[in-house]
Amino acid sequence: MAMISCCARHICAGCEFANALREIEEGLKPTCPFCRLPAPYEDDETWEVNMKRRAEADDPAALQWMGISCQEKGDYNGAFEFWTRAAELGDSQSHYQLSVMYHGGHGVEMDEKKGMHHLEEAAIGGDIVARVVLGVLEQGNGRFERAEKHFTIAANLGCEDAINKLRHLQLRGFMSYKDLNTVINTHQAALDAMKSPQREAGEANLRRAAREGGYDS
Repeated sequence: MAMISCCARHICAGCEFANALREIEEGLKPTCPFCRLPAPYEDDETWEVNMKRRAEADDPAALQWMGISCQEKGDYNGAFEFWTRAAELGDSQSHYQLSVMYHGGHGVEMDEKKGMHHLEEAAIGGDIVARVVLGVLEQGNGRFERAEKHFTIAANLGCEDAINKLRHLQLRGFMSYKDLNTVINTHQAALDAMKSPQREAGEANLRRAAREGGYDS
């Protein structure tokens, strides 16, 4: 999954590859598949300028990226401010990042209650990692039925780690083999739904580019 900086939108490898192939076949100039502006030259400076511009417009994805950028530079106050703004706009990944800050006391005073609030909000918003973490916490507290529910939701969204954790519950006798098998089938269906010739070609091109330092059309 890549992000295009001009409008701070995510695009999967398959869609990105399919769009590039269409432009080549039709003799078109490269454009953003979302806003249709000329595709930006994504060097580090251009990327950061575009992200700052989108963050100033309160774009949640850009705010979340700016938070990560601040964190990588050791600016936890800046990261907290960006993630707080993004979370207020409903960004689930920013809720998760805030939960990590509060649980670990990184840049803020440790606060388990606020950490759980943001973790739950992240999971409700669709953050798979947050959902798995909730399952792990429930399992650690001996609430295996609730843990199973969290892992099942994550597994149904295609999370392999959640499947492994459900297998562990089943081996310990906290989940029936029938229920596990049902989740495995739903999990596989979710993975199959994500597949497409375009995505497979795009991912193959990315792997080739990583090895050879270039892209094929």
